[in-house]
Amino acid sequence: MAKKNKKKKTAGDHLLTIGLLVAICVFAFAGWKLYGIYMDYKQAKDEYKDLEDMAVQPNPNGLREGDDPFTSNEPPIVVDFATLQAENPDVVGWLYVEALGISYPVVQGTDNEYYLHMTYQKTYNFAGTIFIDHANSRDFKDLNTIVYGHNMKDGSMFGILKRFVTENAYAASPYFWMLTPDKNYKYEIFSAYTAEVGSLTYTLFSKPGKEYTSFLEQMKANSEIATQAEPQKFDKIMTLSTCTGNSATRFVVQGIQLD
Repeated sequence: MAKKNKKKKTAGDHLLTIGLLVAICVFAFAGWKLYGIYMDYKQAKDEYKDLEDMAVQPNPNGLREGDDPFTSNEPPIVVDFATLQAENPDVVGWLYVEALGISYPVVQGTDNEYYLHMTYQKTYNFAGTIFIDHANSRDFKDLNTIVYGHNMKDGSMFGILKRFVTENAYAASPYFWMLTPDKNYKYEIFSAYTAEVGSLTYTLFSKPGKEYTSFLEQMKANSEIATQAEPQKFDKIMTLSTCTGNSATRFVVQGIQLD
């Protein structure tokens, strides 16, 4: 019986095999990276959910059926700051955005880098923690308090903040809250827009005056949505800031601190 000749592999066959192996490696690496991202998101979500379960409760004096949400001076939640401080003494408040249900602890570091990728319990995670500018006062008495949070793709942190423009979330509620150990501050939104990095939006002021009045007028003019609130020359404001996917811009929502 005649012996069959083995087909000799050509250079093209070898290249095809190498290409297939490379594709498998790339696919495996991409899958590993996606799994890592998923686990990062899950870890952050679980940590903040545990914190909320420990320290946040519905406010028994909050809105009741028939109440007008636009005139209520009671926050929807109450926060146990003793519990939060035991976990992390850098805590300065708890942010609650009524229209979006954003609800997170807020910290302040010694710079604006540390909490970019450190969670509240100081574990490394891309989600980081929502924090106020390191140059701001912890008591929210500055004319412009800047609050930073990541625009996470799963909608966590400030990932849905842009809905004030894209989905008219302002119509649901024009208010947000910063609860602190000493006082609860209510803010009325007066502007929402895309700002350039390093623009006037991020200016801190030592005192009111012509420069600050001009700043407020410009911030109002920047708004991409129509709002009712008009900031006055002695008003304190809060600027919520998040990334946009473009390294040159940020999306911001600004509110007037109400007495």
